[in-house]
Amino acid sequence: MSDPAAAKKALRADLIRRRDALSDGDRAQVSAALARHLGDAPVAIGPDSTVCAYVSIGTEPPTGPLLAAIAETGARVLLPISLPGTPSPLEWAVADGPDALAPGRFGLLEPTGERLGPDAVSRADLVFVPALAVDTRGVRLGRGAGFYDRSLVGARGALIAVVHDDEVLPHVPGDAHDIPMTWALTPTGGFRSLGG
Repeated sequence: MSDPAAAKKALRADLIRRRDALSDGDRAQVSAALARHLGDAPVAIGPDSTVCAYVSIGTEPPTGPLLAAIAETGARVLLPISLPGTPSPLEWAVADGPDALAPGRFGLLEPTGERLGPDAVSRADLVFVPALAVDTRGVRLGRGAGFYDRSLVGARGALIAVVHDDEVLPHVPGDAHDIPMTWALTPTGGFRSLGG
């Protein structure tokens, strides 16, 4: 398929179909496994760390236990807020636990804590990023709106695509504006360096 947009659309449809086929038991195992790998993160996480993450929805690899494990380290956790209007850089706010989340745009749960603006991601040591797939070069396939590619331009920390084991692929079609991931986090493989 020579049309990159068509190739991305077809790959997204296949990945979403495969995710939809997972059972609740499969998702629970994935969720626990992701959290267990936190101690092997490419950057040590502790009270002096800032970590950007996200609250998973639908059939994304569940991030609840991962977020709890990050919070237990004493790190400052920031979660994204999607602003109204056309896709733009995400705003970031301090996460004060699962009770301090409110429904946001696209059915996402968003933090109600202090808002720090879009450039807060540039001060994060690690950034966990939702993805449908990532390839060994670090090219990430998202949902297609471009929120994260717009948001990660100034990021300096480790960029970590959170995916299922079979979603680290040899090749993902990409565009010039795509921000490459430096790591993948998978349930079985843990943290895997990309692009090198």
